[in-house]
Amino acid sequence: MKDSNFLKEYNGRLMWHPMTSPQDSIDQPPRIITGSDGVTITDIDGHTVVDAVGGLWNVNLGYSCQPVKDAIAAQLDKLPYYSTFRGTSNDVAIELSYELGEFFAPDGLSRTFFTSGGSDSVETALRLARQYHKLRGEAGRTKFLSLKKGYHGTHIGGASVNGNANFRNAYEPLLPGCYHIPAPYTYRNPFNETDPERLAQLCAAALEDEIAFQGANTIAAMIMEPILGAGGVIPPHKSFAPMVQEICNRNGILLIADEVITAYGRTGAWSGARLWGVQPDMMCTAKAITNGYFPFGAVMLGDRMIEMFENNPAARIGHGYTYSGHPVGAAAALACLAETRRLNVVENAAARGTQLYQGCLKLLEKYDIIGDVRGGYGLMTAIEMVSDRATRKPIDAITATTVHEVAYQSGAMVRISGPNLILSPPLVLTERDADTILSALDAGFAAV
Repeated sequence: MKDSNFLKEYNGRLMWHPMTSPQDSIDQPPRIITGSDGVTITDIDGHTVVDAVGGLWNVNLGYSCQPVKDAIAAQLDKLPYYSTFRGTSNDVAIELSYELGEFFAPDGLSRTFFTSGGSDSVETALRLARQYHKLRGEAGRTKFLSLKKGYHGTHIGGASVNGNANFRNAYEPLLPGCYHIPAPYTYRNPFNETDPERLAQLCAAALEDEIAFQGANTIAAMIMEPILGAGGVIPPHKSFAPMVQEICNRNGILLIADEVITAYGRTGAWSGARLWGVQPDMMCTAKAITNGYFPFGAVMLGDRMIEMFENNPAARIGHGYTYSGHPVGAAAALACLAETRRLNVVENAAARGTQLYQGCLKLLEKYDIIGDVRGGYGLMTAIEMVSDRATRKPIDAITATTVHEVAYQSGAMVRISGPNLILSPPLVLTERDADTILSALDAGFAAV
């Protein structure tokens, strides 16, 4: 193993990091994480902090979940890999399909298509949506609708339905036929509406207007996150998702729930669909399915998809991944699902999420640099930073970086995304851990 000086020197020089520029990684070398325990991580200099990012929304059970580690090791000894393409399968993928069908039965989802991660799951759902309409004789339904500020991964399809220009501009032209409606984002929206329920109605009306303009018979699916995550933790009013589902159903449009972040307890409910009382036609999952210990994902499918694809000779799925249903990933997911249920993490996610959210609201009263605090649904919280509360002008990058650095030195790893400071810690967070995060944030804001 190379020494720490070598690793620090070559980190930014040899490896291109996601979501930044190669030059930035040289000018501001990424922090090198070398160890972990429970909900804490340790860097190459021996500094240990609470991970308030939860890896990347995915380490729901923390870094010391032994049952998942044991399952991975055992499966590597038994069957480290085999394909699930036509003609072959493996025992653990079959068992996992059954367990996922049981887990998502309240969401009306009982079939599984395995992927390698979140972006793969979104790409799969988009493809199957188009194929569904072709099978039912409406080949003209090729367009997709989504929310501005929404995030749906980095494949061409996902980038096309993404509602943030940062993930689009450098790669355009993207997939044609993708259109975006305003998000129910009370702090910033084109209607200047601050009442969440009224804003939900206005956004639903915008959806209806876009469908009428495009023509319902040209639209394949609407894809949306139950709570917008990477866009800045934007929870809609409880009426919004049911309105969207009703509009989609009435117009023959499939509803895809992107739950790569929200599934498996993150919101304080077992799924975002269940949180809002809707039943999507497809649900994209990944991240927490293996606690981040193995790249893996699953698209869950509902009755409309099942009826159209099963017992239909024309419904050959010409799509899949080398690692779809990977036996090691499936073993990890089985163990993770069992542990997630055993710990009943939704209860702790709700309790600690409320603690963090209320603590951040107190910081809002204390610091003018905080323009808005969003959350209140499980362990998903965002603090939007501004340089001027009256005009809501976003904070500059240097100041945001200072908040991040001081918070880190004070005991917590947080995530900065534009003007937003995002908190998505493991769902096994303790009350004391949450207090540590809030104390570190207090120090970060006090420093600027």
